Amino acid sequence: MKRIVVFILILAAVFAGASAQEKKKVQNRPYYDLRTMHFGIHFGLHLLDMEVENTGPQTLPDGTSETIVTDVDNWNPGFSVGVMGELRLNEYFSFRVSPTMHFGQRHFKFLNLTNPDEVPQQQTLKTTYVALPLDIKFASQRYNNIRPYISAGITPMLNITGKKQDILQVNSSDLFLNLSLGCDRYLPFFKLIPELRFSYGLTNCIDKKHVDELTDENMKKFTNCVTSGHSRMITLILYFE
Repeated sequence: MKRIVVFILILAAVFAGASAQEKKKVQNRPYYDLRTMHFGIHFGLHLLDMEVENTGPQTLPDGTSETIVTDVDNWNPGFSVGVMGELRLNEYFSFRVSPTMHFGQRHFKFLNLTNPDEVPQQQTLKTTYVALPLDIKFASQRYNNIRPYISAGITPMLNITGKKQDILQVNSSDLFLNLSLGCDRYLPFFKLIPELRFSYGLTNCIDKKHVDELTDENMKKFTNCVTSGHSRMITLILYFE
């Protein structure tokens, strides 16, 4: 979390420095921000991760004990697309809703620490999320054709994919906390908004009832090795208004 805060402060300083050095220019679309409502579309790339808590030693049906651990061993890029609507509250604050679909995956590797010679199990967990980010946006004063901002909010998520026989399965719903940094760029015919968003899952996204659905008894020890998991996501978004 400290790294994220430092990163945001550095980006804010870069934006501020760029604004201070830029000479006064003719403004594109000078009255655009006076509108009560703004609408647009957005595209993005994201990295989806999971913070996993492992169970530790577990007793198997035959009475033996094994310790199996797992984690997301790499970050796979995914694709995001959606629409947005923004309500102007006052000169600096606005409320934004941006329904989004996230297409991504996470790759898990399961290691048996008790029997290190055992071939590690692996799983690619593909997910398609329908998300509804709800954010409060605070923007600085406009300078020429740029206007930096920060935003924060929550995102309810609905997972519409999942295979019943996967080792791990995530719940059908989740709730994320968002923190974003972006900059409005006023172009002659539209507004382009690059944004970097950090999202953290507030709920345990691991489906603990999934182990009862498995038909392969040998897979249950891998499913039971995870106590909880919290999703994390970094998204680079381009809004077009």
